[in-house]
Amino acid sequence: VQLQACGGGLVQAGASLRLACHISGIQKDYYLIGWYRQGAGKEQEAVSCISASDGSTYYADAVKGRFTISRDSAKNIMYLQMNSLKPGDTAVYYCKAVTPNHYWGQGTLVTVSS
Repeated sequence: VQLQACGGGLVQAGASLRLACHISGIQKDYYLIGWYRQGAGKEQEAVSCISASDGSTYYADAVKGRFTISRDSAKNIMYLQMNSLKPGDTAVYYCKAVTPNHYWGQGTLVTVSS
C-alpha cells in the first residue's frame, strides 16, 4: 500500500485548501483511511478519518464544521477540504490507511498566516 499526499501550501487565515491523498495497492477490506497532522513542537493528532465498513467519519473537535473528509473510491483518492483555516491549523498533514497494518504517506505542509 502506498499513499501520496499533496495540496498543502501557504495561505492566509480564513482561506481554504484541499488536500488529496492518492492511495494505491489497497484492498477493499481496509479498516479506515484518514488524515493526521503534526505542528511544530506538538504531538501528532488525528484530524479526520473514514471507516471503510460504514463510511462513518470522525473529526477532531478543533476542525469540526470547517474540514470535510471524502473519498473517491473509483479513483482511490481521499480528500480533506479545509475551510476557514486558522494559524493553529499550521502543520504537516499526513494521510494514513489501516488494513490492519498501518501505512503512512509522506507529509504535506500547510502553513496558515495570520
